[in-house]
Amino acid sequence: MKIHQADLQISAVSPQQYPPAILSEIAFVGRSNVGKSSLVNSLLGRKKLARISSQPGKTQTLNFYLIDQKFRFVDVPGYGYAKVSQQKRQDWGKMIETYLTQRDNLRGVISLIDGRHAPTQLDQQMVDYLKYYQLPLLIVATKTDKIAKGRRQQIKATFKRQLQLGDQDQVVLFSIVEHYGQAEVWQWITEKIS
Repeated sequence: MKIHQADLQISAVSPQQYPPAILSEIAFVGRSNVGKSSLVNSLLGRKKLARISSQPGKTQTLNFYLIDQKFRFVDVPGYGYAKVSQQKRQDWGKMIETYLTQRDNLRGVISLIDGRHAPTQLDQQMVDYLKYYQLPLLIVATKTDKIAKGRRQQIKATFKRQLQLGDQDQVVLFSIVEHYGQAEVWQWITEKIS
């Protein structure tokens, strides 16, 4: 998809700060440092729209990106970041839960998981949570360029088995370095926001 305009519309922590719920939204969730901001930038053809940091836990708000005045991406704070207080983690959890369960114009969630490792317990919990609320879900295995080409397709089978995914659930291998997976992610997004 060709994107002409993409801007950070607002960073929010509560529903009162969300933009009006008149445009379709796609949310991006995943552990801290899994590559959510990098994926958003790659999909939009921008280098620095979503802030990328070498320090996990930098995204602490729901970041709403307005795309071509037609739909939004929402970058959600990463989970599993240990260097913040228990209270801060609880606050983030409530903020994320409120958004995911109460946003009527949320059309789907892209769950990013580091493809170099088996899904963690927190990854499993997030997938179970999204399925419980019947939110359309796409699993994206990131950083898969760091795995030997011959082993990459095994990631899909491993993720499907470990995350207890059904035949209808899709796993996309994604690499910002080698530029694959983007077309599949865009196809899924386009189907959800149409």
